Amino acid sequence: MTQQKPNRNQMPVTKKIFSFSMIVIIVLATFSGCNYKFRDVSIPPEIQTVKINFIENRAQYVNPQLSQLITNQLQQKVVNQTRLNRTNNDDAHYDISGFISQYSISTSGISNQQTTTNRLTVGVHITLEDRVNNTTKEFDISRPFDFSAQRSLQEAEASLNDEIVRNITDEIFNRIFSNW
Repeated sequence: MTQQKPNRNQMPVTKKIFSFSMIVIIVLATFSGCNYKFRDVSIPPEIQTVKINFIENRAQYVNPQLSQLITNQLQQKVVNQTRLNRTNNDDAHYDISGFISQYSISTSGISNQQTTTNRLTVGVHITLEDRVNNTTKEFDISRPFDFSAQRSLQEAEASLNDEIVRNITDEIFNRIFSNW
């Protein structure tokens, strides 16, 4: 019986998978080191300007900092991650307004008949008026934020405010500009 020479073009499957995996890892490492962000922002070309109104707080319990923080963060995110020009004119192509509709606390965890975890739920109602296409889109966002029952509401707010603002504004942005 004659022994066949292995064909150099035929690489074992495991080596092919390993080679492909290494390429993927190198590409991902390159992009993560560059601080590059993939964005899926969808804005019609005729939309050039945006007005972002103050997000009022109409919840039964009012966190006095939350309205201003959400408004500022949303304005920064739109300016930094879209091509839109922010304006305060009433003829802006997009007009974004809204209000905090919910800010409530409930028990979310019990152990040995004792409350162990509380949940702060924050809800926001947003209205997007598209003046170019004469359409209005409204939606509600509600997010839960858990915290230890050993902490007071004021302690929880102090530690959760950044997370609340980031999550709420990210979701508002995604619902408006990424067709979520």
